Amino acid sequence: MKVLVTGSEGFIGGYIVKELINKGYEVVGIDNLSKYGKLVKSFSEDKNYKFIQNDVKDRDLLLEEMSDCEYLIAGAAMIGGISYFHDYAYDLLSENEKIISTTTDIAIECQKNHKLKRTVFLSSSMVFESSDVFPTKEEDINHIPPPISSYGFQKLAVEYFARAAKEQYGLEYSIARPFNCVGIGEIKAINSDENSKKLTLSHVVPDLILKTMMADDSIEILGNGNQIRHYTYGEDLAKGIVMLLDHENAKNDDFNLSTSESTSVLDLAEKIWKKLKPDKEFKYISTDPYEYDVQKRIPSTEKAKNLLGFEADTSLDEMLDIVIPWIKDAHTKGFY
Repeated sequence: MKVLVTGSEGFIGGYIVKELINKGYEVVGIDNLSKYGKLVKSFSEDKNYKFIQNDVKDRDLLLEEMSDCEYLIAGAAMIGGISYFHDYAYDLLSENEKIISTTTDIAIECQKNHKLKRTVFLSSSMVFESSDVFPTKEEDINHIPPPISSYGFQKLAVEYFARAAKEQYGLEYSIARPFNCVGIGEIKAINSDENSKKLTLSHVVPDLILKTMMADDSIEILGNGNQIRHYTYGEDLAKGIVMLLDHENAKNDDFNLSTSESTSVLDLAEKIWKKLKPDKEFKYISTDPYEYDVQKRIPSTEKAKNLLGFEADTSLDEMLDIVIPWIKDAHTKGFY
């Protein structure tokens, strides 16, 4: 079976490609390398992986490659952490709408005229940005207010693309909502704002690791640190996403993919501090938060567990013991 993965060289995309190859799939990856540039990954030279450096908005190329695939994982997007939502509010909306529109157009054609069986759309926990219902179930998306940020709104639009394509054209889909991916492989984006002082990296775990490594007596935390997140290991997320390709219970449905463990940013920062500076007292300074710094993102994980048998069971301590040495090594090599 052959799978096309758009955004294959991204943070989550790398985990997805690795999982697919481990499961015996033949994989075609498309990525324009706009965020991190060219990186050598463990699967880069694998015989079952074909990488194409190009923009997925190239319709002719996308059709040529997708027409020979049974499955599509639509992960390409202009994406980043909370600082991105503010610095690139319009670009995120505009570029990602063009990407998902083109991808869905070609998916519809390939399911009708070629081999494509199912498309997995990667959404985001940010679709629940305005939720006041916790834990937030998948069906709550129909009742809660829409996201405020352009990024959250656009990710919600991805889900509308999936459902509308099914309604009008019969496109078979699954929707994956990853929550706060943690893992190795994220480096400083090549288009990073060198003047940004609040956030070193787009994801909070590597950001806090680097800040702690460079700290003397304290670290800066956005806001009061009471923000609740569900930090989920990249390998766990990839397993859940790949399950959506052909699981009968995933057909034309949506799933929160997340650990069930809630952690505050303050607790996360203290865990990292104790692992890196066990002999020093943990101290922090609060800085002004970003406008779209959601206070709670707490998903219900029961649907994925009951219908798919999926659980993200890697603990936060286990994740940190994997990520901290990788960040240290990457810092030594000058990736930050």
